[in-house]
Amino acid sequence: MTEPTPVTGVGGADAYARLAEMGLTLPQVVPPLAAYVPAVQSGSYVYVSGQLPLVDGKLPYTGKVGAEVSPEQAVESARICGLNALAAIDALVGLGQLVKIVKVTGFVASAPGFTGQPAVINGASDLFGEVLGELGRHARSAVGVSELPLGAPVEVEVIAEVA
Repeated sequence: MTEPTPVTGVGGADAYARLAEMGLTLPQVVPPLAAYVPAVQSGSYVYVSGQLPLVDGKLPYTGKVGAEVSPEQAVESARICGLNALAAIDALVGLGQLVKIVKVTGFVASAPGFTGQPAVINGASDLFGEVLGELGRHARSAVGVSELPLGAPVEVEVIAEVA
C-alpha cells in the first residue's frame, strides 16, 4: 500500500487558488464558544469541532429551518460552516497538507415536519467538492435537531485526513 500524497487542489491549482477563483477567502478561525479547540490533529486526521455559520462573529440567520429560516438560507449557512471548517484545518496544518475530507456531520435546527436536512448540508458538501475536487468527496450524516448554539440554523463538523 502506498502512502497518500497531499494534493493541493483541483486540476493542478491549489486550494487557495481555487478559493480565490471562486471569490472566497478563508475567514479568521471562529473562536471557541466554550471549553474546546477549533480543531485537533491526532495521527493523520484532523477533527474539526462543530462550526456555526458565523461571519465576522455574527450569525446571518437564526432560528429553525422550515420556520424562521428558509431552506435556501440554510444551504447558504451550511456553506459558511464549510468555509469556517476549511479555515480551522488551514490554521492547524495548512490546506496543502489535506489528503481527503473523510466525514462530514451536519446538524440542522429543524421546524416540526421539516425533512430536508440532506439538501441543507449539501451547502457544505458542495463547497468541499468545488474547492477540493475529488479530495472533497466524503461520507456524511445530516441530522435534524431541536436547537443549536446561539440559535444557529446549521452546524457542521468535519474529519479530514492530512499528510
